[in-house]
Amino acid sequence: MSEQKFYMDINEEEHKERAILVGADFDNMEDFDLYMDELKQLARACNMEVVCIITQKLDMPNKATLIGPGKVEEVKESAVMLDADIVIFAQTLSPSQLRNLQNQLHIAIMDRTSLILEIFSKRARTREAKIQVEVARLQYTLPRLVGLHEALSRQGGGSGSMSNKGAGEKKLELDRRYLENRLAQLRRELKDLEENRQVQRKRRDKNGVFRVALVGYTNAGKSTLMNAFIDYAKKGDDYDKDEKKVFEKDMLFATLDTTVRRIEPEGKIPFLLTDTVGFVSHLPHALVEAFHSTLEETKDADVLLHVVDASDVNHEEQIDITREVLKDLESGSIPAIYVYNKADVIFAPEELPKRVGNKIYMSASLQIGMEELIQMIQEVFMKNYIACELLIPYKDGASYSRLKQNAQITEEEYTENGIRIKGKLLKEEYMRMQEYIF
Repeated sequence: MSEQKFYMDINEEEHKERAILVGADFDNMEDFDLYMDELKQLARACNMEVVCIITQKLDMPNKATLIGPGKVEEVKESAVMLDADIVIFAQTLSPSQLRNLQNQLHIAIMDRTSLILEIFSKRARTREAKIQVEVARLQYTLPRLVGLHEALSRQGGGSGSMSNKGAGEKKLELDRRYLENRLAQLRRELKDLEENRQVQRKRRDKNGVFRVALVGYTNAGKSTLMNAFIDYAKKGDDYDKDEKKVFEKDMLFATLDTTVRRIEPEGKIPFLLTDTVGFVSHLPHALVEAFHSTLEETKDADVLLHVVDASDVNHEEQIDITREVLKDLESGSIPAIYVYNKADVIFAPEELPKRVGNKIYMSASLQIGMEELIQMIQEVFMKNYIACELLIPYKDGASYSRLKQNAQITEEEYTENGIRIKGKLLKEEYMRMQEYIF
């Protein structure tokens, strides 16, 4: 059983690669339709025109070509008929499958992992993101070098350690050695960048500032929400909000770079807001590994804002996927607020915002629900405070200054023996100030 769908986008002015998507449904995958639709969106995010989708139901993958021999022939004929430039497979191809398919189809081939890598390589902006993408690409490429060399000459000769290898094999070995050296170099650079990130984290810990991390499926609206926070926050006249904003666009993986902004809502506890890379179903392991140091920002968060595209019919499945990734990152136990963004698509704007427990239906683009969301964040923060009274001696000005910045002070009185303060302290600050508490 198979299905074939055709798509013709004749109004596109710029040239796009014409892509055929191929998916194998093994053992009736529950999310197969979602998986294929996501592949189509990934192709479009890579500026490709999807002209045909071919699927096949199988009990198990064909070891040689993933799909059956007859289906391979169908793909080949469709590529010729539709003048396709590339064939993209929904599943990750093994090195041997890639080599066999190239020999039979005689057309450029990508699988889902290499497609995502291509998108990431185009979108990376910071040095760290570019290195992370290159590391993931090299990890993917190394075992597939044989498949990338279509022909290896077996003509031996010469002397030295490679004397029994042909020219193609020599090139393969040299390529592998170069890539392995390059990978080692990039990992050293990533380690240095990660150490710098750890220093920044320790500095933030020392300052006692709360941290909030945006997580969720790609294109759920995390960047839009961050920009809404920047617009909402009260700042002085010299604060350039536009300069602080991040890139946002309605596409998968519009941004990859981790961004941290200080948000200071008027009259409320300030916090650091971190935007993280979006998730996707079956996110390639190489990417998770490469972006691990960046994704670890979620582990240090006091609150996770799990952003959900409320207008997407598959949003419940996307929530489950994000939860699994967070669990793998050991961030699953951090308090979370579920932000059902783009809710103006399913509700009238006057019906928003809607708050149900730790969920809120809102619209970041229309900035509906921002005040309510910030209040929800503040409620989580306040659980970390302990009510108490203190007497700070005048000689300890450093402790007094720190309390003025980090404590929730409700009463303050200058007495003969020092400054009497009544309010709420963070648990860590409470333990530090034990000698002054009465």
